[in-house]
Parts: sequence; C-alpha cells; structure tokens
Amino acid sequence: MTGLFSSAGHKNARPAGVLVLVLILLLLTGCATTPQLSPATRQALPSQAFNESVPFHGQRKYQCGPAALAMSLAAGGREVSVDTLIPQVFLPDRQGSVQPEMLATVRRHGLIPFRIEGEFAALLDELAADHPVVVMQNLSLPAFPQWHYAVAIGYDLPAEELVLHTGMTPRRSVDFARFNATWARSERWAFVALPPGELPAGDNLDTATRAIADFEALNGSQAALPAWQALAERHPHAATVRFALGNARHAGGDAEGAMAAFREAVTADSEFAPAWLNLGLIASEQGRLDTAREALSRAAALPGPWQSRARQEQQALETENAP
Repeated sequence: MTGLFSSAGHKNARPAGVLVLVLILLLLTGCATTPQLSPATRQALPSQAFNESVPFHGQRKYQCGPAALAMSLAAGGREVSVDTLIPQVFLPDRQGSVQPEMLATVRRHGLIPFRIEGEFAALLDELAADHPVVVMQNLSLPAFPQWHYAVAIGYDLPAEELVLHTGMTPRRSVDFARFNATWARSERWAFVALPPGELPAGDNLDTATRAIADFEALNGSQAALPAWQALAERHPHAATVRFALGNARHAGGDAEGAMAAFREAVTADSEFAPAWLNLGLIASEQGRLDTAREALSRAAALPGPWQSRARQEQQALETENAP
C-alpha cells in the first residue's frame, strides 16, 4: 500500500509398564464423554460427510506435523512433499512441530490457515463444507502429553464417528467421545487451509480478518485480494473489511475500485477516519477535488494518529489548487 494510511527419567519404568498402561487406558476411557450437539445443529448437518480428495501420507515418528500439512496443502491444490515440509516445520529439539510454524508454513505455500472455533459443532460444520481440518490432539494424559496432528476428513453422525487420516492409518474411524477427549487436551486447536477467495464455514469475522491480514503481510496485497473480496461479500457492512479491500485494490492499481471500497467503509462507519483519509488521498490523485476536500475534512476532524496527516494533506491540497 503505497502512500495510503495503513491500520496498523522414570525409575522402575519397565517393570511397572503394564500397570501404568492399564491405568492410562482407564483414565482415558473415564474422561471420554460424547460431545453434545443441539437438535438444531444435528438437523442442519448432513448425516454423513466424507472428503475423498484428501490424499494420505503416513506419519512417521515425530513427523505427524509435516505429514498433516502435506495432506491439507494437497487438498487445497498445493502439492508439497512431506520431505520438503520437514525442515520447514519440524523442530528437532522439540521432537515435533509447533502451531505457529504450522500456520506460517501454510501461508508460505499460498493458502490461508483459518483457525476454527474450539467447538465440536464447528469442526463438523467445516467437514460438511468439504474442508479437511488439521487437528491437534494429546493422545496421553495432560501431565505426560503425547502431542499429535491428524487430519479430519469426514464424519458419520448416526454412528457418532469421526474419520481421520492419522498415524499410519488412512480413513480411521474414531468415536466422537474418544476423539473429543484427546482434542480437548490441546484446547481444541484446529485449522482449515483454504485458497484465497474461499472462506471457512464458520462465520467469525474477527478470526477471518486476522487470518487474511496475516496472509497478506507475508504474501502481499494482490495475493490477498480475492480473500478480502470474499469476506466483504459475506460481511457487506464490516467497515474494516471494506477498508482492507480498498487498500488491496489500490496496491493493484485499481483506483476506482479502491475509492468505492473506502466509500463503503465510511458509509458503514462514518467515523472511520483512516478510510476517509485514504478516500481523500486517492480522490486528490484522480483530480476529484470536491471529493478530496470533503474526505480530508472529515478525516482531519476526527482525533487519532491520522489527524495530523489529514490536516497536512488538506493544507497541501488547498495550496496546490489555490487560484
């Protein structure tokens, strides 16, 4: 965005192994409860969903993260080998992959990672929309975590089973209760990876805005433009989204489209000073002096870090166009 304002060791472990294993299994079983879905949610969801297009990559020891990413990226149209992804996300000292690197790697390969709400219904909504979901689980106890990434690819609502690509097993069916217990230990961390222009089934505006903004910071405004356009269509009265759309259009040389987006932003929020300022700047560039004067005047009247810039531009406009 050129020239415009931007918002800124255990003793006796082997002899006790069988006893410990039995104890863990009992504890895991005891805490597994079926997640509750409202009647409205059950009625809205199709009884079954399954995404056959998600390829399977076996998850070798400590490399479930790269394999899960390879599956998710391929489903979004980005074919990347597991071996290519290993050095991008695998941390040897951690013997695994951490969440920020997982998300950053998705962005580097041209997809947008959208975090989903930590509710079981939200997970099913994405699967019903044909979006594979990368999920993080703790397959052990909270005190002795065994972190694992899997890819949810479908569900069977009557059977109360989730379908996962996990470990060395493709299309593994896991009952809702068992999965939910292991997912809850990661605070239900999950995301979908989608091409710019495609949005998650979930309708959380703030989450989507942050996801697209993070993608744009890495890949540029032109790459993010389809995503902003799609989000603006879904939320036509969201001033911040219209503002971001205007900036992306301006970066691509579309002055008319940018002005239209900034007008829509100030229509949605008449005190959105940065949008007034950017509208005034572009109108001035285009020689539309009446529009520029009005927009800069509105921006200059509103307090904030943009006020001094607006007043400077207002003065410069009058000086340049003095009789």
